[in-house]
Amino acid sequence: MAHKTFISYKYDEAQDLRNSIITALGDDATYYKGEISESPDLTDTSTETIKKHLTDMMYDTSVTIVIISPNMKKSKWIDWEIEYCLKRITRKDRTSQRNGVVGVIQKDKDKGDYSWFENHITNSDGCRVLTYNEEKVFDIIKNNRFNQKPKVYACSTCHCVNKLNGSYIAYVREEDFLNDPTFYINNAFEKSENDDYEIESTRARGNY
Repeated sequence: MAHKTFISYKYDEAQDLRNSIITALGDDATYYKGEISESPDLTDTSTETIKKHLTDMMYDTSVTIVIISPNMKKSKWIDWEIEYCLKRITRKDRTSQRNGVVGVIQKDKDKGDYSWFENHITNSDGCRVLTYNEEKVFDIIKNNRFNQKPKVYACSTCHCVNKLNGSYIAYVREEDFLNDPTFYINNAFEKSENDDYEIESTRARGNY
């Protein structure tokens, strides 16, 4: 089953990946509810007008795809968009459900890898795991990582968790996501349908 999606991204560095995601969705791209061209110019449009434009698109969606790019924290809107999608919003006596959220890691175009964000380490018990440079992402993303309840450990010795189901917001490499977007969208949606995560739906204040 296709799900209505919204893509949250920093336009000046992630537009190409946004376009690739829409292409990879194939026929399911008809369920994409986000921007199809450059975001509104903040200098010409009021904050409240832009918020209304964005909320009209996000309200009816069930999965948010967040592009994890090197300078995403310079965006004035991404953490606000995530906050909106994680809340249950009531409009005209109808309350929306919380969106599932998946983070798609952008590949370094020069190096052709993900070393700007990923670190591979080997634990003392021999488990090889991924860690992430999470200073690159907003707190509302970090606060919805490793928040499964109760925690289900992939290894009972080092307490590492499954990279998809151990966190409400999973990180997925762009090439993996583009190869099978439906799988990862469904995974995010399924997590939104149960009560197995401690959700932090409020962002740090400072942006809009």
